[in-house]
Formats: sequence, structure tokens, C-alpha cells
Amino acid sequence: MAARPIWNGAISFGMVVIPVKLFTATESKDISFHLIHEECGSRIRQVRWCSADEKEVGFDELARGYEYAKGQHVLLTDEDFEKLPLSSKHTIELSAFVDAKQIDPIYYEKSYYLEPTEIGVKPYALLLRALEEKGLTAVAKLAIRNKERLCALRPTGGTLMLETLYYPDEIRGDRGQFAEVNVSDAELNMALSLIDAYSEDFAPEKYHDEYRDALMELIEAKLQNREVVEEPQPVPSKVTDLMAALRASVEAAQKAREKEVAEATGGRRRKVG
Repeated sequence: MAARPIWNGAISFGMVVIPVKLFTATESKDISFHLIHEECGSRIRQVRWCSADEKEVGFDELARGYEYAKGQHVLLTDEDFEKLPLSSKHTIELSAFVDAKQIDPIYYEKSYYLEPTEIGVKPYALLLRALEEKGLTAVAKLAIRNKERLCALRPTGGTLMLETLYYPDEIRGDRGQFAEVNVSDAELNMALSLIDAYSEDFAPEKYHDEYRDALMELIEAKLQNREVVEEPQPVPSKVTDLMAALRASVEAAQKAREKEVAEATGGRRRKVG
């Protein structure tokens, strides 16, 4: 079953209008749990409870309220949200083009795919190609899910990605400045060597959620009444000599890299032979 768009509208690029649909680009793979009453094993049901009328209420009886004073709310309806005078409810208006490196990763919130409708294919392809040629990212705004979001449009893999961004006032301030700490040249050079030893091209397929794997193994064991034996995990030793720790780390990383290369080479030889 094809995914359904979460938003329909258009990209506004000067006088060019590109009809598009917005699709979520990521999904959570977290293992979900129900709350269970430990005494009887029954599932706990969470209800929408009105404390004044002392009864459960349905979704059709709910309204959104903004608390402007203690215990005092102004109610807003879907019609109120629809009447907001914002062009970004239906249009992604490109307002600037910037170098993506100028956007600190802390600003990125969530990723979406933008796909053109049938009549928007050519102008969409034009914008995509132009952004690729210039190596730039477009900045715009989009009103979705009861909020006008700052966003960035970037080309990748033959399509346009829309990344919602946090506003500056949503970013927490500096948590500390450590640049003035004394670091010797020898320590810095050893740290650079350690980074070099671990440097490689990013390969996301190398990584997977080991916590999820272990959790599923635990669940399967419980279903089969098997005992799960916890394997001892290495505990990082206390650092008493920074240079010694760096030197040992570099040596260990180099040996691990040599082993990987030897195994890869040996694997190819076995395959050829």
C-alpha cells in the first residue's frame, strides 16, 4: 500500500509554482509496550477523563485550549486554525538559498520527501537540477500540524528533501566552553592520529540497533521460558595518564583496521580461488 501524503500544496519559486505532496521520510522502529496491571495481568486502558463531570469523554467532545491565566483557557477550533492568515499553510515559498554547511546540525528536526504532482514534474526537475548545480539549500516556511515551521529544501538522490528546522529561540543556550583548557601539542597530535585511525566513509548499513536486538531476544526467551544469561560487558578503565591512553587507543585501532583489511583481502582471495 502506497504511503499517503501528509500535506498537499505547492513550492513557490519566484513566479514559478510547483504542485507537490509531502511524505514522511523516516519511521520509528522502537519496540512498543502496553502498560499491564502486574497483579492480574490485564492491560491498563488510558481514558480521557473530565474531572468536573467525572466521566470519560470522546474525541468528538474535545477542544484545544490555551491557558492564558491559571485555570482559564481560550478555546480554539479547527476553523480558527484554518482562518490563520498564513500563506505557508498551502505554499512553501522559497525565501533564500544558502550553503548547507552554514546550517548547524542542531537546527535539523525531521525529514520529509517532496514529490511533484503530474503537472509539477518539469518545474520540480528544474529546481532540483538548479540546486544541484549551485550546491545550495533553499530556506522556506511551511505551516503544518498547527505550527509554522522553518524548513530547508535540499536535493539528494534525484529528489527533494524537506527538513524542518528549529527556530533560534528553540535552541538551548551554550552548555559550557572548554576551548581554554590546556592541551599539549603531543596530546593533540596523538588525538589526531587516533581520529585518522578510525576515519572512513560513512556507511549507514554497518550500524544497527543492538539494544532492540537484545530486547527482542529477551522477549523471545521469556516466551519460551528460557533464562537469559547476561554477558559481562567491559568497563572503561579510569584514565590516569592521558597520553598513555591515547597511545594504547591508536595501537588498538591500527591493529583492528589491519585485521579488517586482512579479512577483507582473504575473503576476496577465497572467493576468487
